[in-house]
This record gives sequence, structure tokens and C-alpha cells, in this order.
Amino acid sequence: MDSESTRARASDLPSLERLLSTSSIAPLIERYGRSQVLTALRGELDRLRSRALSDELQRDSLDADAIAGAVEQHLIAAGQLRLRPVFNLTGTVLHTNLGRAPLPDESVQAVVRALTAPVNLEFDLATGGRGDRDDIVEQLICELTGAEAATVVNNNAAAVLLLLNALASRHEVIVSRGELVEIGGAFRIPDVMRSAGAKLVEVGTTNRTHAHDYADAIGTRSALVMKVHTSNYAITGFTASVDTAELAAIAHARGLLFAVDLGSGSLLDFASFGLPPEPIVRDVIKAGADLVAFSGDKLLGGPQAGILVGRADLIARLKKNPMKRALRVGKLTLAALEAVLALYRAPEFLAEKLPTLRLLTRPAAMIEAQASRLLPTVQAALGERYDVAVASMQSQIGSGALPLERLPSFGFAIHARKAPRGSLDRLDAALRGLPRPILGRIADKTLWLDLRCLEAADETEFVAQWSRFDA
Repeated sequence: MDSESTRARASDLPSLERLLSTSSIAPLIERYGRSQVLTALRGELDRLRSRALSDELQRDSLDADAIAGAVEQHLIAAGQLRLRPVFNLTGTVLHTNLGRAPLPDESVQAVVRALTAPVNLEFDLATGGRGDRDDIVEQLICELTGAEAATVVNNNAAAVLLLLNALASRHEVIVSRGELVEIGGAFRIPDVMRSAGAKLVEVGTTNRTHAHDYADAIGTRSALVMKVHTSNYAITGFTASVDTAELAAIAHARGLLFAVDLGSGSLLDFASFGLPPEPIVRDVIKAGADLVAFSGDKLLGGPQAGILVGRADLIARLKKNPMKRALRVGKLTLAALEAVLALYRAPEFLAEKLPTLRLLTRPAAMIEAQASRLLPTVQAALGERYDVAVASMQSQIGSGALPLERLPSFGFAIHARKAPRGSLDRLDAALRGLPRPILGRIADKTLWLDLRCLEAADETEFVAQWSRFDA
């Protein structure tokens, strides 16, 4: 029990000026600056005063070294950046909440160069005059998609918004009812349509839409027929839809434009890498689409961006729309995107150089061997309160791409041994609190850590996190 002599009163607290002049605080001022130390020191004195008034403050807490140590901890916590690298062991490769596609080294270096030196963002080196920032990537995009022209905005929702506002404002846009998708954050195609000033005309039913449904809906106010790739869900069973080529023919026969929102978007045949097939942008252009919108940070494996490709005259109209300036991307996105697109010129090296494709194509046997190799480290860190076993799992691509497809994988299945209720939740929270958080998922009274996204280059740091873990 504490004696009266060991407790401190509020009047015993050292003054701010006295502490600032001590040798304990001096190194902190040199490292963090006087302003930050002053703010942290005032906060610590307020906390000590509150404890003293509650008769809970011990005299040894007033030692200058003890106060300096507490202040340093506050400064370290305050200085930690909110955006931090994590280990994605959720089983979702392109995780929207975790930044989707990791970028290749070529993109990282391109971004560093754009960050540290002036670049020709809107400067034409050939003429010495003003340039168009889309020129940085347009040629590459057209080469890879077969389109006449291209433009880039900050995400695919922005691409669809710009397309609709520039080409169909105050006019009708015809879309199948089964394609009125909702993406993350309750963001829906009808909402985008309304914001763009276009009138949505739904045709068909949820599961079946026919060619005559589109043809019958075309009227004097119609401007655009739009097909939306339902990349984040699938309707099976008694279904019917109109393919891209037939829909293009229907629209063009009546003088309407035909646009396709591909969502995830792919520039190559995924089947050639042993993955489920996805619509390819080049094929959609060949089938007759006037404009195609798709993402840069999903299956393409680049930075967040919305890419629009198609007829040169229509792309020119999009660029003249006032929204284009509001939605345009900056030099860092363009630098990263250009470097990723350049990798597609040598598809035979893509599975090695593009992280997204590399993660999606990791052999299950390789992941299982990795799990077996790391199992002793994880079990030793968790101790006797948890059982850890190597288990087969099913990863998913994520970000709305191929929602029904699964990728065989392996990882750790962690169970609590006769532990109190909530043990797995506490373990999950502890893993999120590591210097580099480890993120898994809890299901069926098990914490699952899928190793598909743990590459060999990150294993050393992964092991280091477990050495710091206190179960």
C-alpha cells in the first residue's frame, strides 16, 4: 500500500520553464523542435496535475527523466504517419480499403523522379510550347487498346461521370436493369447518371434483357446506349443479355452513341496466365464501342485512375468539358501509369514485373511451402493460448473483379485454446497494433491469415513483427 509520503500533490509539479532547461528535455528539443516539445510537455503536466488532484500521483513520476520519457512517447505517437504499410493477409488481392494494386518498381522510380525534379507535364519538348498532359500516356494507351484517342481522370466513376455529362446531359441514356450496379460506399450507376444531368432509361428485367428492349426504348431524346460490365456480381440461371457487338449495331443504326463501362478493365487475356477470363478493352473497341471507361488500379495493376478510350472526336469533346479539369490527374499518377503501361509492351515478362499479376498467379504449392516455413515463428509468438495450423484457403481477386472466382491459397488458421470470449478479436486488434500491422479476417471462430500477398521479399519484416508481438 502506498504511504502518504510517496504521493505527490499538484503543488509539487515542476514548472514548465524549469523542465525546459533540464538536460533530460534538451535532446528532445534538438530532435523534435521547441514548439512540439512545448506542446507535449504542457499536455504531460496537465495529465500529472489531474492525477495529483485525484490523489493518484507518485513522487517518482515527477522526476525529469520520467517526464521526458513520457513526453517522448507522446511525440513518437504524434509523429507517426496515418498512412502506413500493412501486411495484407485478408485473402483479397486487390483490396479497395488497402489501396488496391501495389505498384511495380518501375512506377515507384518514375514517381520519385516526378517528385524531385521539374517534368514536362504540360510542356511540348518538340515545339517548346504548351502541351497536353494526356499526351504523356495517350500514345501508349492507344497502342495497347487499339483506340483512336484516350484521356485520363482520377477514377472510373469520374470517367463515367465525365462521359455522361459531355455526351448525354439533358438526354436519355439506355441501360439494362440488370446492369445498374452499386459499387463500394453505396455509389450507384443511377446516382452517377443523375449527377451528370442525364436521364436514365431502364430496359429489360433484372435477369433478362433482349435486343428488342433496347430498340423499343430509343426515342427522340435518346443520346446514348450504355453497357455496364457487372464485374462485382453475377446473375446465374435463367438469364439473357445482349452482347457488345449486337448492342453497338442497334445504337449505331439509330444514330446513337454506344459506350461501355468495363469497371475493372483488362488489357490482356487473363486466361493465358491461368486466370479466369475478363473482357479485354481492345476486344470491346473492336466490337463497336465508341467509348470505353475502365480503372487503372484494378486488373490493370497501376495507380488509381479512370481511363477513357475510343473515337478521337468524342475524346476531344470530353477534354473540352469543364468537368475534365476538375477530374484530371496530376503528374504523380501519370508518371506511375506510364511506367505500368510500358510493361505491357512485353507481356512475356508481365507476371514477373507487375505485382498484381504476380500475386494473382502465385502457385498454391509455393504459398503452402511458405506457410510451413513460417509456422514455427507464428506459433512461438502466440504461445500456448492459441493453436496455429497451415490451412488451405480460397483467395479472391477483389475490387469487384470476377466475384465468383477463387484462387487456391494457403495460410494460417488460428484458434484460441479454451480462452475467454473475444480472444480472437483481441488477437486481431493486437496484430493491427504492430509497427507494420498484420491484417487477416475472422470467420467461423477462426482468425485466417492468407499468405497469397506475402511475397518472399517481405518475409524478413514479417518475422520481425512477430518477434515484437506480445500475446
